[in-house]
Amino acid sequence: MGKFVIKGTKNGGYKFDLLAANQQIIANSQVYKSMRTLKIGMASVVKNCKAPVEDTTVEPVVAVKCPKYEIYKDKAGEFRFRLKASNGQIIVIGEGYTAKAGCLNGIDSIGRNAPDAEVVKEE
Repeated sequence: MGKFVIKGTKNGGYKFDLLAANQQIIANSQVYKSMRTLKIGMASVVKNCKAPVEDTTVEPVVAVKCPKYEIYKDKAGEFRFRLKASNGQIIVIGEGYTAKAGCLNGIDSIGRNAPDAEVVKEE
């Protein structure tokens, strides 16, 4: 079972990581100003975890309406994904992968782990 791990930030905000059952980090959130807005963000991951994928690394790019996962290449040339809510806001970002297959597996892992993930606050 997956796990949302909530962490405080140095500036007094909050963020969360989504971990897979093997305790590997699948995705990271932005920094939220309050615990209330962080919980809304986690709920949005659960709600949108089965969203379709828009792959911006191939031509032509087939546009997908939000909510969606966007696959892109970062400055280091690695594949990454970001999950966007229906309003276009980025909810979580995945780590860098050397192969697109790893990136797609990360997206699939969110769909498997987020719906039943427990919530843990790191002290």
